[in-house]
Amino acid sequence: MMKLIYNLFRLLRPRQWIKNLAIFAAITFSGELFNFQVLDRVLIGFIVLCGLSSATYIINDFFDVKSDRLHPFKKFRPLAHGDVPINIAIFLAIVLMLGSLYLGLKYVTPTFLIIIVIYLLLQFFYSLFLKAVAVADILAIAAGYILRVYAGEFASGFHISVWLLLTAISLSLFLAVGKRKSELTLVSQVKDINIANIRKSLSHYSERLLDVYATIFATSTFVFYSLFTFLENPKGFQLGLNIILPDFLPTFFYRKWLMITIAPVVYGLMRYIQDIYEKHEGESPEKVLLSDKPLLATVIIWIVLVIGIIYFITP
Repeated sequence: MMKLIYNLFRLLRPRQWIKNLAIFAAITFSGELFNFQVLDRVLIGFIVLCGLSSATYIINDFFDVKSDRLHPFKKFRPLAHGDVPINIAIFLAIVLMLGSLYLGLKYVTPTFLIIIVIYLLLQFFYSLFLKAVAVADILAIAAGYILRVYAGEFASGFHISVWLLLTAISLSLFLAVGKRKSELTLVSQVKDINIANIRKSLSHYSERLLDVYATIFATSTFVFYSLFTFLENPKGFQLGLNIILPDFLPTFFYRKWLMITIAPVVYGLMRYIQDIYEKHEGESPEKVLLSDKPLLATVIIWIVLVIGIIYFITP
């Protein structure tokens, strides 16, 4: 019994819930992170997203059972390995979906419900056929990340700037391309294996093409984020620097502190690219983040800097 419970927990892929933290982007960058009335709704929205994403992972595993059994690593997933009966897995997915939708409607907002239904439909169509279509599969994966950001907007009622949205889009596409790049590299190293049998879309990508895609979206992520930090003037409950800095300093000096966060973003992008090309670990972004200590430390530093600058430094 305990073994079944453990495998059911594995089936939910809790490590991937870290992606759902994107829902906090809107309230964080709008200076409302400590508005507890709004934060409560977003926290519930985060729980809803975790439930829905786990349900979609189960559905995806169900559709991929045969191909996963041919994969050198995915063959150990609970459904592919036979650790969890398919009927129990499907029942769990239905319970998670219905429970999450009810929670989102009752405790968040109707508009939030709309966005999570769109997310659910996107994941269903991805599992059904989009993952087999080259380019469309990358766009679908990226759209899943972007919808998490929009979910935060609809749950909180606060909006992020267009530059931050473009950053999120570029980063999502970069992560999606990195996922395909690492998967193609790993599968190509296995002898006597037909790539199309594992994932049809992979057979339509070349290493060189994915390299170009990765370069484009890594560059656009850096450019858009830099523009965001330069043009954005975030507002929260700031202490202000006038208590420690003289008034004669130029006004722009007070407003551009967010540009400091460009440094960890650049390092993070470079480190992630290194993981993709040298360690071939980009197939699972959350695994890369949690296993690469320098990258994890960089993300933590970036979060601390963002919160510190928006809420305690920016006047």
